[in-house]
Amino acid sequence: MSNFISRIIGFFTGEGFKRYLKTLKYSLYMILHPFDGSWDLIHEGRGSMAAAHTIVILALLTRLWDMRFANFMVNNTRWSEVNIIKELASVLVPLFIWVLANWCLTTLMDGKGRFKDIYMATAYSFTPYVLIGIPMIFVSNVVTLEEGVFYTYFNIFSLIWCVFLILCAMMMIHDYGLLKGLGSSILSVAGMAIIIFVVLLFFSLISDAVAYFISLYKEITLRAS
Repeated sequence: MSNFISRIIGFFTGEGFKRYLKTLKYSLYMILHPFDGSWDLIHEGRGSMAAAHTIVILALLTRLWDMRFANFMVNNTRWSEVNIIKELASVLVPLFIWVLANWCLTTLMDGKGRFKDIYMATAYSFTPYVLIGIPMIFVSNVVTLEEGVFYTYFNIFSLIWCVFLILCAMMMIHDYGLLKGLGSSILSVAGMAIIIFVVLLFFSLISDAVAYFISLYKEITLRAS
């Protein structure tokens, strides 16, 4: 038991944990210096996958906390009807598809970013949503109905900020100019739609095939009896 405790203490006091905190803190620099920050995040090794995972988890928690604790005047969600798995998937699945689509497309467009680089930069870009979203949950419970509009404005602003950071990050990690970076991002969104269509079509065909063989089996069983 004492050995286990010493290992935990060693982890939180070791160089690995200090680097993790440093890379997590770097997200604050990146959101204020999107171009230099995005470049150094990948090319200078200022970011880490651990910090990226942390920011994504915080973004997921922010979404759930907002649905659970935001004032009813600005939040119409019925918590008792919320499917947590579905809500988590509504963020994680588009995130994965975005990274996949952007990586596939930019590979054909001489992009320099790797799959993990695209994920890390996108995850770091979620920082404004967390920094603005969590305080807004508390603010929503102390403002009047008329003042509740600021809750909506700040949340929209945080999402716009996130999109801007993602665009800047894609330009920097792929070494694109403005037009090529914007164009590749738009095409990546179109690629997301294609991937979703293909996946849905695949599962639809599988479902139809399974249903056909089940009906065929029932027909054979019925005739045999």
